[in-house]
Amino acid sequence: MEPTRPGAVTPPDVTQHRDASLAWQGHFTTLARYNVWATERLFEHVDVLSDEEYRRDVGLFFKSVHGTLNHLLVGEHHVWFPRFAEGVSNRIALDAQLETDRGRLHQRLLEGAARWPMLIESWPEERYAATLDYTTTRGVAQSLPFAPTLAHVFNHGTHHRGQITAAITALGHRCPELDLVWMLQRENPAR
Repeated sequence: MEPTRPGAVTPPDVTQHRDASLAWQGHFTTLARYNVWATERLFEHVDVLSDEEYRRDVGLFFKSVHGTLNHLLVGEHHVWFPRFAEGVSNRIALDAQLETDRGRLHQRLLEGAARWPMLIESWPEERYAATLDYTTTRGVAQSLPFAPTLAHVFNHGTHHRGQITAAITALGHRCPELDLVWMLQRENPAR
C-alpha cells in the first residue's frame, strides 16, 4: 500500500461501513436538493432572455436554451424519474419538445425537480446497493448499478445547465454561479 501524501483524503472502505447506504441516501438527497436549487438559480437568468434569444440556435447539442431545457424535462422527468419511481421505461425521443410554452416549461422543470428528494428519502437503504433494470429509449433491456445510475441523473442535469450558462454568457448576459459548494455555503454560513 502506498503511503498517504500530505493533504490527501483517503476514502472510507464503504464495504466495511454499516451505514454506507445511509451515506448514499444523504449524498443523493444533497444532489437532489442541489438540482432544485441550481434549476431555480438558472431560471433567474434564463427569464431575462428575450424570446428570440431563448429560442435561437446557439450551437448547443439541443440547439437552443429552450431545446436544452426541453431535453432536461424529457430526460429527468419523463425518462429517469419513471424508471426509478415506478419501474416504467418510457420510449420517447431525447429531443422531443414536450412543452412549447416557456413559462410552463419553467414550472414543469421546477415541479419535477422537487419530486426527487422525497423519492430518494423513501427508499430503504439496501436499494442503493441493488441494480436498476429498465429498457432504454431505443428498446434495449439494461441492468445497471443503482447508485451510480442515480448519480448520472444529477450529473446529466449539471452538464446541460452548464451548457445553458455558457449560452447565456455568449448571448451577452450575466450567468449564474451554480457550483454545488455555493449552495452548501449558503446553507452553512461561515461563523
